[in-house]
Parts: sequence; structure tokens; C-alpha cells
Amino acid sequence: MPEAKKKILVLFAHPSQERSEVNKPLFAECQQHGDVTAIDLYREYPTFHINIDKEQQRLTEHDVIIFMFPFYWYSTPAILKQWQDLVLEYGFAYGTNGTALKGKQFLCAITAGGGENAYKQEGFNHFTIRELLRPMEQTAFLTGMEYLAPFVLFGARNAVEENRVHEHVHQLHTLLNALSNNKLDIEQAKALPQLNKSLATLIQA
Repeated sequence: MPEAKKKILVLFAHPSQERSEVNKPLFAECQQHGDVTAIDLYREYPTFHINIDKEQQRLTEHDVIIFMFPFYWYSTPAILKQWQDLVLEYGFAYGTNGTALKGKQFLCAITAGGGENAYKQEGFNHFTIRELLRPMEQTAFLTGMEYLAPFVLFGARNAVEENRVHEHVHQLHTLLNALSNNKLDIEQAKALPQLNKSLATLIQA
């Protein structure tokens, strides 16, 4: 008997959507996918008053959690940090009886302004993307989720003129399908520096 499809929750956070050339089409792809619940946090909570019960219910109803955001100043946008601070409560996400997220899969789908060469020890930013996302990885560890390598578009500032956006959106579509249909090699996906470079090899027949 085939495995049931996984339900995916995408939490999208972009503080300046009117200037977004890449994240908007990525989020639009998520909105069109039948197995994805796509939430625009800035639209849903313009005053930052997050409905904790509602967000916790969303988490319990989904199998895969994706944070989608532009990687500004080596961190998440403010509303996504607010969401984490309020929603991932002791007794729900971690601690005594805090097992609501245990066994779920978690990844970050991000865009970075700099090129890939800027994200290494000898590069401009001195660390890899995966290293800079260590707080997200530790959050997954603490809450019992499986942390998958990030899905990254480097050089986002030049992606439109270099005609790279369409291909990246297509890769996201492929990733969402693989996740929802249980076709992604999870062990490999956990070990890689990033998902999109090796996406084709991660999808099982």
C-alpha cells in the first residue's frame, strides 16, 4: 500500500514584497501546489499579533515545515523570529510533553543576494549558508524534527536579468512534489550543503 501524501506548510516572510523579484514567484508556486498550505506571515499578521493557537494547529496538521524568506543580515525577517518566539512554546515544541513536531521534516527555502563563492571560509561572508543557518538546524534538533539542507538561490539580485528565476521555481516545484509524494531521499537531503545542487539525485523512483 503506497504511503499517504505528506502535507506541506510553507511560512513565507518577506518584509518588502513590492521589491521582490524572486521570492514572490517562489511563493506563488507554493500557492498553486495542491499539497501545500502557503501562509504569507506579513499579510496575515500586519501588526505582528500572532495567533499562537492557530499557528500551532497548523503545525500539527502538516508533515513538512518550510520557512521561505530572503536571507537578510544572516537571519530571518523579524516576523518569522516573532513567530518562532511565540509559537514554538515549551510543552508544545520542546520540553516536557513538547513532542508536537517530533518526526516532521523541516527546511529553509531562502534567497541570498551574494554569489555562492561569497559563502565560504575564504569568501566575503566567511561561512557557508548551512553554517549560517545553524540556529535553524538546532531548532529542528531541539524540537525533534528532521533538518534538511537548505534550498538556496544565490545571487538573487541578478537572477532576473540572468534568466535564472524560472529554473529555480521549477526546481522548487520538483522539490515540493518529491516531498509530498515521499520520493525524496531524506538521509541524503539531511547531509548535503544545499538541496538544489543535487536535487535530481535525491528523488527516488
